[in-house]
Amino acid sequence: QLQASGGGLVQAGGSLRLSCAASGFSFDGYVIAWFRQAPGNEREGVSWIRIDDGKTYYRDSVKGRFTISSDSAKNTVYLQMSSLKPEDTAVYYCAADRSIRDLVGKVSSFLHRAYFASWGKGTLVTVAS
Repeated sequence: QLQASGGGLVQAGGSLRLSCAASGFSFDGYVIAWFRQAPGNEREGVSWIRIDDGKTYYRDSVKGRFTISSDSAKNTVYLQMSSLKPEDTAVYYCAADRSIRDLVGKVSSFLHRAYFASWGKGTLVTVAS
């Protein structure tokens, strides 16, 4: 089971740190991703991390502003979000899958959400202008 937390209301230019904690399984060998969905929009991939080697990926619009990291001891993945913009407003979800750990290293774009088997409930991030 995945549990996302850390969302809230922040002014543009501010920062938030989201957490994704797992219970009942270890993140070892997994790819953990953050997706987001704004009202009326499709759910889109934001960032992922491959736990075994720390390889990461970011969508272009968050590069240089967001940082994904993991803490194996806490079985938690974080998304540090800085220089937030109103267009970052969305419900953020974390997702996990073990079977795609080789595939993510071979493709140049974010894998569709269908590739991720486990999902947590979202956490709302609102960035005020």
